[in-house]
Amino acid sequence: MARPDESVVHGSKAPGETGSPSEPAGPKDLPAVDRLLRQPEVAALVAEHGHTLVAGHARSLLDSLRVQALAGTLAREAVAPAALGHALGQRVDAALAPAMRAVFNCTGTVIHTNLGRALLADAALQQVLALMASPNNLEYNLASGGRGDRDSLVEDLLCQLTGAEAATVVNNNAAAVLLTLAALARDREVIVSRGELVEIGGAFRIPDVMTAAGVRLVEVGTTNRTHPRDYEQAIGERTALLMKIHTSNYVVQGFTASVDEATLAGIAQRHGLPLVSDLGAGSLIDLSAHGLPREPMPQEQLAAGCQVVTFSGDKLLGGPQAGLIVGRRAEIERIRKHPMKRALRVSKLPLAALEATLRLYLRPERLRRDLPTLRLLTRPLADILATAQALHAPFTQALAPRVDVAVVDDLLGQIGSGSLPVDRLPSAGLAITPTQKKGAGRALDDLASALRSLPRPVIGRITDDRLILDLRCVENHALLAAQLPLLADRLA
Repeated sequence: MARPDESVVHGSKAPGETGSPSEPAGPKDLPAVDRLLRQPEVAALVAEHGHTLVAGHARSLLDSLRVQALAGTLAREAVAPAALGHALGQRVDAALAPAMRAVFNCTGTVIHTNLGRALLADAALQQVLALMASPNNLEYNLASGGRGDRDSLVEDLLCQLTGAEAATVVNNNAAAVLLTLAALARDREVIVSRGELVEIGGAFRIPDVMTAAGVRLVEVGTTNRTHPRDYEQAIGERTALLMKIHTSNYVVQGFTASVDEATLAGIAQRHGLPLVSDLGAGSLIDLSAHGLPREPMPQEQLAAGCQVVTFSGDKLLGGPQAGLIVGRRAEIERIRKHPMKRALRVSKLPLAALEATLRLYLRPERLRRDLPTLRLLTRPLADILATAQALHAPFTQALAPRVDVAVVDDLLGQIGSGSLPVDRLPSAGLAITPTQKKGAGRALDDLASALRSLPRPVIGRITDDRLILDLRCVENHALLAAQLPLLADRLA
């Protein structure tokens, strides 16, 4: 049975035809839901999207218009059939629009925590597309015909690339640290230098991770100086392991001292303890060979004597979000068998992307071309400057005369917001400055908002009374330029 408000039309005339054009529309000027759904414009929406979705938004639209009509603020043109059809189409489109969208990263930070971190390589995208659309051998051993282990899909690659005896994967590096500590040190003590008790994104601190893992933290040394004797003196009957944490998101300078992995491994070995190293971002290659700041590599940590090394998959490695745990087989097996492992394991999607990304490292000569993260980090300044010059005219045409647009070649970007945040990358881009000093702050905020509202949002940064668009990460400038004419309506 039809709802009462769907089966009748109020008033003697069709919607939009009653009253004077200058008078506001009233509730009687609104159609019933079923009549609105039969209008040609709306019938096409129903044919495309189905009755349930369109009818639900039709009721919501009419309810909101009815409130305006009762308040005497509903314009008569808003109830015309074409206007109603257009408004309903916008609501349906908004409901179906994805919340996660591709954006132009013009912040100057390549591995941006809030903008998805590493970009996946084409090989990883193709692997994901092929395997997600088909049944696959996630946990099926094709050789034996029996049940398989999903870790085996990437374990051999990780061992080959790092020199580890065994490897396992969880959903991120924080989980890798959590699981490692829970499996190897629960209800016992873990010794860490006070200068390495980092806080990572979202106020997530290493001491909190240790508490969650059920281990007792033993701090040694001071914020700026820790010596081998500090570890030696702290080791006791309750000590489960020594831990080394790479402080990738800050630097302590000046009067400092720390204990390297090889020395620490010797101390651990003399006391029969494992040494665990958390690299955080982690890199499988020597970045200095590409003109970037050098980062410790897991293969070096293992060679220095660490039994377990944890690092991330979606930062310097350039793959999907994952926590990689590599090391000696005995410790990795304990980690793999811990009950928490199942709760933290990765699904088929990141595993497919991770395998494809790791395979890129087997051809190091092609890595700079094939791995987007490395390609963007090493992009020549001249290339970035050429992009800025190509976009100067489109931005000027779209925004003049309210702002001045200038090409700048003295920008300093970042490798990552949480990885190597203090290291700077020379870059180029556009600096946009309001022509009127009065209200300049509001004008910049409005412009930044308008750029974020574009079909593919443009994310920059406001600094020194300018909107800066660092173009290191914009490789398709034509796509950005094509949507700039839309800014006129958004800034009107």
